[in-house]
Amino acid sequence: MATTERRTFLLDFEKPLCDLETRIDQIRELAKENNVDVSEQIAALEAKAEQLRSEIFSTLTPSQRLQLARHPRRPSTLDYIQAISDEWFELHGDRGGRDDPAIVGGIARLDGRPIVIMGHQKGRDTKDNVARNFGMASPSGYRKAIRLMEHANRFGMPILTLIDTPAAWAGLEAEQFGQGEAIAYNLRQMFSFDVPILCAVIGEGGSGGALGIGVGERLLMFEHAVYSVAPPEACAAILWRDASKAPKAAEALKITAWDLKDLGILDQILPEPASGAHADPLGAAAILKEALIHNLEHLLNLSAEQRRNLRYQKFRQIGKFSID
Repeated sequence: MATTERRTFLLDFEKPLCDLETRIDQIRELAKENNVDVSEQIAALEAKAEQLRSEIFSTLTPSQRLQLARHPRRPSTLDYIQAISDEWFELHGDRGGRDDPAIVGGIARLDGRPIVIMGHQKGRDTKDNVARNFGMASPSGYRKAIRLMEHANRFGMPILTLIDTPAAWAGLEAEQFGQGEAIAYNLRQMFSFDVPILCAVIGEGGSGGALGIGVGERLLMFEHAVYSVAPPEACAAILWRDASKAPKAAEALKITAWDLKDLGILDQILPEPASGAHADPLGAAAILKEALIHNLEHLLNLSAEQRRNLRYQKFRQIGKFSID
């Protein structure tokens, strides 16, 4: 059953590794049925599989990392919240009559410390994705997010945001209800908060939809996540009027964690379990939790003024360049 499910969501570049692992399982089963000792052969094949896994995942193109970031089985915001928090109480509504399921958030305890945590929430299947609008938040989602952040600031609780969206919802109704204003208001307010703000890209960070909950002192990012000014498909359609050139756009946009680290946008790259976070969600959650606790301890030792200044300077430096 697990093998069938894995093949259902198999990415092209994962196929050689999956075929080899299936072969190992088959040999192991045959040896068990016939009571034959093939431990040495199995060990050799497992070593070969480990080497192949390392070769595949260390040489991924930006387009392939984008596929991993969008993997249907990649852990979502709710998966991480439930795995890393001691307690979790979800809060709903923007106090304007709406509750956007594309953004979830609430009060939790991280390593015993009260926090407010939120993030974009994609669906697991087509029906769930439609209900959550594929993680693309509406104005009410960003207003719900800022309501929770203002609550956190009022009661002195650190803010943790988990970013995973292709972009903000760009529908006509979103514009009618003030999508641009809602995101802009969030940006302004987040710069003013006294409490620590820690942001992590867990999957896909796209456009203003990501930035609407992405202003903080530190930005963390999983190694197979992506973060960009626009989805590569949209960029390709704009520049070349051809969405099939998305891989070329992904290369040019510098969307990978290493590109962003080199550009000074990203503060820390979080390693993922072998074969990606979707292969070991609990392992990925443990890595995220350790990084969040470590960075939060550092930020809590700073004064409110130091944190606000750190936040301001971080974003002032983005896009800065010099002519030699």
